[in-house]
Amino acid sequence: MNPPTIASIYFQDLSSLVESAHTTHLQHFPEKKIQASSLLSIKTGGCPENCAYCPQSAHYETGVHRTSLMKKSEVLQAARQAKLAGASRFCMGAAWKSVKDGPDFDEVIEFVKAVREEGLETCCTLGMLTLTQAQKLKKAGLQFYNHNIDTSRAFYEKIVQTRTYDDRLQTLENVREAGLRVCTGGILGMGESHEDRIAFIEQLASMNPPPESITVNALVAFTGTPLEKKEKINSFDLVRVIATLRITHPNSMIRLSAGRLGMSQEAQFLCFYSGANSIFFGEKLLTSPNPSVAEDQKLMDELGYTWKTASPH
Repeated sequence: MNPPTIASIYFQDLSSLVESAHTTHLQHFPEKKIQASSLLSIKTGGCPENCAYCPQSAHYETGVHRTSLMKKSEVLQAARQAKLAGASRFCMGAAWKSVKDGPDFDEVIEFVKAVREEGLETCCTLGMLTLTQAQKLKKAGLQFYNHNIDTSRAFYEKIVQTRTYDDRLQTLENVREAGLRVCTGGILGMGESHEDRIAFIEQLASMNPPPESITVNALVAFTGTPLEKKEKINSFDLVRVIATLRITHPNSMIRLSAGRLGMSQEAQFLCFYSGANSIFFGEKLLTSPNPSVAEDQKLMDELGYTWKTASPH
């Protein structure tokens, strides 16, 4: 008997899909724990990329204030506050098309070392990365590198023209070759079809080994971007993607990321029940609004979940 295709998993009735995903989830993550990650924008705005969803792109007038790289003391303070609030992973994001060797990258290396010393898991998202740069980050103590593939290969060129799909995959290959763990995923609700979502999941499933972390973002439609008029994704469509990802990636952490502020608590619970086991918390994700830590703590208490502690390795 041939194994089921990703399309056949995705298109089954939702109740059967969720039931199957929940069963898979319990087999690999039996404890009711959610990992809380904190995401800090260490350099905001002015990005030369033209990603249609992004308010940090220099191509669009979105009101996002451009800033230079933060100071180490500021980053360290934010990391300590995140840890006190319950975060076990601290992610640092810079609005760069690609990492350039020089003082700023050297400073990021110091950020990584400092955050690691605080006992937090470390992650960066800095744009495209060479193998040598990935190796330097690994040596500094970085554990995860995030670089999203965004969507399917076919739909990608409708969203981004300044960087190719293969550019993104090459960065992920460099990350993997350097011994870093891969965090990648995409954004739902940009106008993609169900077939695009399936192709996106197939791309992730083709990676060997599979990504340790998969980010699932619901589009936050920012005024001034080409996608500002897009309607919010249907919650059931979001759950369908998460459930399919859980079945096809049983050991990966699945991160319910941007867009949670626009979701009901019931929709979030259905995402967790279907396989999501990580969130980003804090009032802001780079430039996207997010529920408060207090709101998230109240939700976790209501659902009977606890926060996952940081891994030392």
